[in-house]
Amino acid sequence: MTEYGRGPGSEPWHPEDPLYGDQGWAGQPSAHGQSQYGGQQPPYPQDPYTQQQPQDPYAQQQPQDPYAQQHYQQQPVYGIPQDAYAQQQPQQPQYDNGGWDTGQQPAGMPYDAQQADPYGGQQAGYGETHDHYGTPEAYPPPKPPGHREAVPEQDPVQSPDRDPETQPEETHPFFTGADDRSDKDDEAYDDSPRESRRGGRGGNERRGGKGKKKGRSGVACLIVAVVLVGGVGGVGYLGYSFWQDMFGAAPDYAGSGSGSVEVEIPKGSLGSDIGNILKQKGVVKSVDAFVDAQKENPKGNSIQAGVYLLHEKMSAAEAVKMMVDPNSQNLLVIPEGSRNVDIYAMVDKKLGLKKGTTKGIAASEASDLGLPDWVSNDKDIKDPLEGFLYPAAYPVTKETKPETILKKMVSRANQEYNKLDLEGTAEKYDLDGPWQVLTVASLVQAEGLTHDDFRKMAEVAYNRLKPDNIVTNRKLEFDSAFNYLKNQSEIKIGSNEIRNNPDPYNTYYHEGLPPGPISNPGDEALRATLNPTDDGWMFFISLDGKKTQFTKTAAEHEKLNKKFKEQHGLG
Repeated sequence: MTEYGRGPGSEPWHPEDPLYGDQGWAGQPSAHGQSQYGGQQPPYPQDPYTQQQPQDPYAQQQPQDPYAQQHYQQQPVYGIPQDAYAQQQPQQPQYDNGGWDTGQQPAGMPYDAQQADPYGGQQAGYGETHDHYGTPEAYPPPKPPGHREAVPEQDPVQSPDRDPETQPEETHPFFTGADDRSDKDDEAYDDSPRESRRGGRGGNERRGGKGKKKGRSGVACLIVAVVLVGGVGGVGYLGYSFWQDMFGAAPDYAGSGSGSVEVEIPKGSLGSDIGNILKQKGVVKSVDAFVDAQKENPKGNSIQAGVYLLHEKMSAAEAVKMMVDPNSQNLLVIPEGSRNVDIYAMVDKKLGLKKGTTKGIAASEASDLGLPDWVSNDKDIKDPLEGFLYPAAYPVTKETKPETILKKMVSRANQEYNKLDLEGTAEKYDLDGPWQVLTVASLVQAEGLTHDDFRKMAEVAYNRLKPDNIVTNRKLEFDSAFNYLKNQSEIKIGSNEIRNNPDPYNTYYHEGLPPGPISNPGDEALRATLNPTDDGWMFFISLDGKKTQFTKTAAEHEKLNKKFKEQHGLG
């Protein structure tokens, strides 16, 4: 079936067909078996002419027009016989008031009559050639103007199967291929032939439309150029940034900075951790710059945990230089052998508090500061925190509270005491647990001057505490204990005063150890207490306050004691 629903038989055409009555060109009837559509229907087997037609060896060399495949191939051709004439290139038709005149042959001339060959018979000798119009690739022959409007034109961009009654014709320029035009342009556009308005070949409108396309193409090229330039610039910037990150120097400030910044470095911080803290505080510009500066400084690895007073926007090298200098740290430094009353005063001063504030908090919150279970509950103990405010450097800030710093000190003491065998030492020297070992260490710290002094002083304490000690009758007779109860540091103490004071901390009056520690011993004193000498030392005295002399007998000690009294005018 064809598009019009009719077959090739003897059934007459429908009267509504716009080509009704057309019997071929100039009224010539179509031969039986030949296609009425000029190549749209393949020739029927009963057509002897079509079957006997030889194949043109040059037919495959005929250049094919792609536009003809898209447009003319879709046009049905009516009444075109497939004969030898179809092989020849048709002459350009001439239009004359609706008539048709080829200029060579009358309209009624049959197709097999002799016609003028426009190519001058140059194809002679090859025999009859194949009908180019019998294939979909060839151009259809021109049609009489009187019948052109009757053929429903197919838009190149429309589907050949579109039903005009059910599917509306596409008019948008995107589908039709026409250029965008204003209303004024459309008025002139309507005067041109339909082939031109639809983009037909050779139409002036299509050539005219190229100008606008060139304009849009120019803008498009400009946009592409801008995008390319921007892309190249972006890639270049990314490449430069990558090179800087991989091989360039780390961002850094210059100079020693200005202002004051308080920075706290936690325990166990590495170089990158410190750099991150400093960067967040605005001290250094980058972590990498600080890490590099720390590696370059010979003392860079000696930076300790603590609070440092630094400057804003410092060079990394200057920041490292300040941090290795102890003077830059905002620390509360507790000396070895310090008493608690002195430590409370230091905390008040450091935090800018009223005098006595820290001492009051220590007295009221002692049980909540983390003391160990082996602390004595003796009612005569003057301060249960004595011996637990471990001597060290503690970082403090303006926001630090007294109870916070006290907890840190007690915590540090627990850590250090847990490293020592206090329990074993107590059993070895017949003491009442770690508490008394700590008390001995506090006495050693208060009386000794050097590491050797500490070990000999510890032996003197253990020898005097022995039950068989008949030289001092188990009395320690340490001036440091008396000074503690008096909250003083005197070396000139009268015999009547020191031997008649019944205070539990007076070792001249009571046998054995005082109720608790009298100071906060450091690491050397603690270890000396665990490892005393074994030379038989029983007495000690310092004549000038710089050097301690030890003796084993009461007679040797009495000679030195007499000399000491003469020097200081004591009776």
